[in-house]
Amino acid sequence: MRHVVVMTLTASVGLMAVFFVDFVNLFYISLLGETELAAAIGYAGTVFFFTFSLCIGLMVATAALTAKALGPGDHSQAQQIGGSALVLIGVTTLVVAVLLLPLLSDILDLLGATGRAHEIAHGYLMIVIPSLPILGIGLGFSGLLRAVGDARRSMFVTLIGGFTAAILDPILIFWMDLGVDGAAYASVVARIAILGAGYYGAVRIHNLVARPSFARLRIDLRPLLAIGVPAVLTNMATPFGNSFVTATMASYGDAAVAGWAIIGRLIPVAFGVVLALSGAVGPILGQNYGAGQIDRVRQGFLDALKFTFATVLAIWFLLWFGQDYISLVFGATGQTALLVGFFCTWVAGSFLFNGALFVANASFNNLGFPAYSTLFNWGRSTLGMIPFVWFGSQWYGAAGILAGYGLGSVVFGIAAALVCYRKISTLKAPETPPDETISTPSAALSPFTTGKGGTAG
Repeated sequence: MRHVVVMTLTASVGLMAVFFVDFVNLFYISLLGETELAAAIGYAGTVFFFTFSLCIGLMVATAALTAKALGPGDHSQAQQIGGSALVLIGVTTLVVAVLLLPLLSDILDLLGATGRAHEIAHGYLMIVIPSLPILGIGLGFSGLLRAVGDARRSMFVTLIGGFTAAILDPILIFWMDLGVDGAAYASVVARIAILGAGYYGAVRIHNLVARPSFARLRIDLRPLLAIGVPAVLTNMATPFGNSFVTATMASYGDAAVAGWAIIGRLIPVAFGVVLALSGAVGPILGQNYGAGQIDRVRQGFLDALKFTFATVLAIWFLLWFGQDYISLVFGATGQTALLVGFFCTWVAGSFLFNGALFVANASFNNLGFPAYSTLFNWGRSTLGMIPFVWFGSQWYGAAGILAGYGLGSVVFGIAAALVCYRKISTLKAPETPPDETISTPSAALSPFTTGKGGTAG
């Protein structure tokens, strides 16, 4: 339990720092007092969530395979995997960014954006999307730090990005009078800060990256894709479901979309601890599985569930108690404030089941069952969301959309946790026993650094 708590809390601070950039952007934009601006950030945030989920999925594969190599003490293998993973992340995110740019206007149309909100959201994304490879590789470094057990540095990688945005936002938005474009430029600089901090920790301190040859890339590509593709597909399910919510909410006007935008930024900050489980618990289970400690795998899974439930209950109470203050901070009034209050009072509790789903997905991805995480996450974001949201909209309007968004997680969260526990019960220790000693990293394997090597955690 101590390992689960420490890794999750530190990972959650880092993850919340990434989303804190978006949170701060919306806060400062809301001070400008225009509903269209907040709605524009809501539309842009939906697209951003897709790209961020891609990066997280690739990071999961990086952390999972590196942790599995470090479990039995094979540091050289971990170095090679780290180098190959970063190349895969860089190429993939670059291709996605290039393909996405000319499609942004059409995507915003599908989300229901119109008029000035559409124009502002498009301008914001045209600035931020080209920096996607920077974010992807930065988060890849963070995944390597999680795999080696350096929770503190993994946390600081993204925390530095959050601090950077918090400082630059008021300067660029107000002092330089750049408005939403200023928030976009602050996000880009924050991503550069994440990349620099990640490089220092993963390469200069832990010597976790070796320059891969083409032959090595061919070897590592298959296992990376075996985990990465299902992990990416799994992570893409949530923004897919959220995009349907955004499009449905758009029919109720910019005030409703502005309320959903506030909720969309509140969720990752408030529930960052729960969201971080997918990245933090995975390496814990992966290392113990690699070391043949199946009992510890099972206990880690159960402890993660206990920790999730206790955390969600506490956060739910705080959101209910502070809902008026949240609306006040963002200047929410009318329908926007009503939606924020409805979420804090009722819908936030659904993360009891979303949390169980996140823990199960992390376990599936790291224990050799990645297809299950894809199945359950897409089931949650399609069968568990679209009909609930649609009927909620027809019966109860914008508030009904939020109710449907929450109700769909109940069945899939419970089912995923039960299936995962049964799968863990069938695990057997790897055939090759772990080495008694941890290999010393070779300087020749990593031409990038002369820094310290070794493993932690």
